[in-house]
Amino acid sequence: MNKTDEIIVNMLGDFSISWHGNTIYDTDNRMRKIWLLTAYFIYRRNNRITQNALLDLLWDGDDDRANPQGALKTMLYRTRNMLGKLEDNAGYELILSKDGNYSWNTSLPLVLDVEEFEKAYQKGLSAQNQDEKLAYLSEALDLYNGDFLPRLSMESWVVPISAHYHKVFLEITDMVLDILLKNEEWEKASEICNRSLKIEPYSENLYAALMKCQISLDNKEAAISTYETLSEMLYSNFGVLPSDETRALYREASKSGNKQAVSLDTIRDQLREDNIASGALFCDYDFFKVLYRSQARTIARSGDTIHIALISVNHPGNKELSKKSFDKAVDNLKEQIVSNLRQGDIVSQCSGSQFIIMLPHANYENSCMVCGRILRAFFRKYPHSPADIRFNVLPLEPRDISF
Repeated sequence: MNKTDEIIVNMLGDFSISWHGNTIYDTDNRMRKIWLLTAYFIYRRNNRITQNALLDLLWDGDDDRANPQGALKTMLYRTRNMLGKLEDNAGYELILSKDGNYSWNTSLPLVLDVEEFEKAYQKGLSAQNQDEKLAYLSEALDLYNGDFLPRLSMESWVVPISAHYHKVFLEITDMVLDILLKNEEWEKASEICNRSLKIEPYSENLYAALMKCQISLDNKEAAISTYETLSEMLYSNFGVLPSDETRALYREASKSGNKQAVSLDTIRDQLREDNIASGALFCDYDFFKVLYRSQARTIARSGDTIHIALISVNHPGNKELSKKSFDKAVDNLKEQIVSNLRQGDIVSQCSGSQFIIMLPHANYENSCMVCGRILRAFFRKYPHSPADIRFNVLPLEPRDISF
């Protein structure tokens, strides 16, 4: 056996071990404890590990087993047998035992992606110029193919290590994107965003950076699609809307990029609403704010009455509804609001659980009656809904305009 051949171990993403041209993956063998034991030996290979430590690792301190030492020996035998797929007798060469303790054979050279990732990160932090910094940090990102031992993510010793490396990964991503965006390297930055979102799908900062790249690459449709994906993700998982900064990017992407002059008839055709449905107009909250400000200017001149209403879905009393029940109530309420209002009324969802309504030509009493009608329609159709739904009505404030 050629002892100079390096053992290559990947723990970021899929767990794999390669040696002498052979590779084994944690997806090949479904025996989780075997891979748990193997990962522990490799990651803590500079330590000798006692039998008690291994018993705690594998069975979490459960002392009810009739023969815990025998069970441990069986597990070690199976682990060594799996490692034997790398080379005959490799399991006994890689996992050593002495005086009742066990350890990984550190005399054999081993390259661990986690340690290489950390080295590249530290070199990037201490780099003297931007190009060198970008090169090392990019190398680190290339090594980060996923979180640390994801199939063992619930193990107590894995949790803090995984959290540390995930935090470092996000820090490196931010630094790399900062450099690429400043250098206007939109394609590279876009690639980093897309790759990183597969690992961290809940980062609004990554979505915003991707939108900047797409807008700069004159792919505004892609930027709009990215925003819609982000909005759905934030609402579905957290019940919130994108930040003002991200919505500003969406508005920029929504602007027409057509530099050719068009006729008024063409513009009118573009503005026309096709297949006009009954009920209120439902729009994005950003557009609702524009319409609100327009109406505020109008009534400052005309003196007309316009009221706004806020209808909110709440948890009943001290009882917390499940996410599925709560989201269902919000969706059902949206349906009843739109269908029970006039075509001239305007509705938008302003948070994960609230809808804002603009009611032109309606006084306070009529606006309250409209909201009451919506609530009655809702509970008529969904009499068993556990949600608590309430509303508030206020007059739209005219905006002072100097003439």
